[in-house]
Formats: sequence, C-alpha cells, structure tokens
Amino acid sequence: MTTALITGATAGIGAAFARRLARDGRDLVLVARDGERLAAAAAELAKGYGVQVETLTADLATDLGIAAVEERLRDADRPVDILINNAGFGNRGAFLDVPLQAELDMLKVHVEAILRTTTAALPGMRERGRGGIVNVASVAAFLPRGTYGATKAWVVNFTQGIARDVAGSGVRLQALCPGFTRTEFHQRAGMGTSNIPRWGWLSADRVVDESLRDLARGRTLSVPGKRYKAVVAVARLLPAGGLGGISSKAARSYRTD
Repeated sequence: MTTALITGATAGIGAAFARRLARDGRDLVLVARDGERLAAAAAELAKGYGVQVETLTADLATDLGIAAVEERLRDADRPVDILINNAGFGNRGAFLDVPLQAELDMLKVHVEAILRTTTAALPGMRERGRGGIVNVASVAAFLPRGTYGATKAWVVNFTQGIARDVAGSGVRLQALCPGFTRTEFHQRAGMGTSNIPRWGWLSADRVVDESLRDLARGRTLSVPGKRYKAVVAVARLLPAGGLGGISSKAARSYRTD
C-alpha cells in the first residue's frame, strides 16, 4: 500500500486530498500545526476508510517544523510515494500594512518549506522509480498580488522546472493552481468574500479530483475549472497588472492548515 504525506491536512484542499487519497486506499501522514485537529482528522479517516493514518504536528513557518517533515520524507523504511505541499496562508491588507515578519513567514511556508520538502522527497522517489509531488500554488501566480502572488509564481516555475529535470524517472510533479475555493476558513477568518461572484467558487473536492487526474496524465500545471483556465490564459496575454484587481479585492487573512 502506498503512502501520501499532506501538509495543511486538516481543512480545505488539504483535507479534501486526505479524504480522496484515503478513499483510494492510500495510507496517510497528515501534517498541520494543531495537534488536536490532526488527531480528530486521523481518527475519522482511519475509521471511515480503513487506512493507516499517522500525524505530524509541525509549523512550517519554523525551521524545526520543516525539519520534522524532511526527516519523515527521508525515512527509507517508511517511504512516502505522494507528497502534497498544501500548507499556506494569506495576509490581509496592502503590502505596507502587513508586518514584515508576516511576509517573511509567508516566504518560509510558501517557498522554503516547498523547496526543502521537495528536495527531501525526490531522491527516494527517483530511486524507487515512482512517486508524485503536488505543490499547491494559485491562480494568483498569474496575477500581480504582492508577496502572495510572487510566492505562488515561484511555486509554479520551481515545480515545472524540477519536473523537467526528473522527466523519465517515474516521478511526476505538478503545480496546482486553484481559484477561489470554498473552505471553512473563509468564515472562520471573517474574510470579505461577498464581492466574489457565485460562478467564481470551486469546491475543494473538485480541485482535488482535477489535480489527481492531471497528475495521472503527466500534466505539470493543473488549473481546475474552465473559467479559471480562461483567466490564466488571458492573464498570460495581457500586460502585467491587467487582471490584478480580481484577486487583490478579496480579503486575505487565512491559513490553510
């Protein structure tokens, strides 16, 4: 039986990945900051799907948290076959309104953690001749949106570059770029989302289904939803900043773990 490690696994897209992969019969390693929520999620998944579920409490905004995930990924006696780098967050307000430390934490979670965990997972996967890594980015990668959009653009470019480097090894990488996705965090964080049209919302389950289908097909970029595929296509054609307002108007104060 194969094993998947998912960061930011207790809610939203991370929880949807956990449900789907458990339903597919994969054992799980769930990573998040909240130990109590991790334990509850693990118990529910193990009971509901009959798989083995391990938990790892780690804050990926810290060196200690990233190192704990690296260590688990390098454990050759308990190989991880699928890595889902989903943990992430947004900062509310314009750039100069956000504390510098919050921006630095974002770089740590969105960039350094993904760089280090991908590096930790790849050698074992390549040696076994199989594996998959999904790095969750965002449609915001293609729309100017301060540090958040910049980090997600890095995720896309990093993932597609590494995918080329390991082509033919049996290991597949994907940058997943969802648009607005309904999760509990919008309500819990008090995000102002009334300005987002109904058609703009995706379900986390749909995002995961499209991601895994694209991964099986070897697609290094997955943009769930026809409307968001169109948004990305247009954003690539327009001058920089042409569609920036679409994402910048949305409130941004949530963490996906």
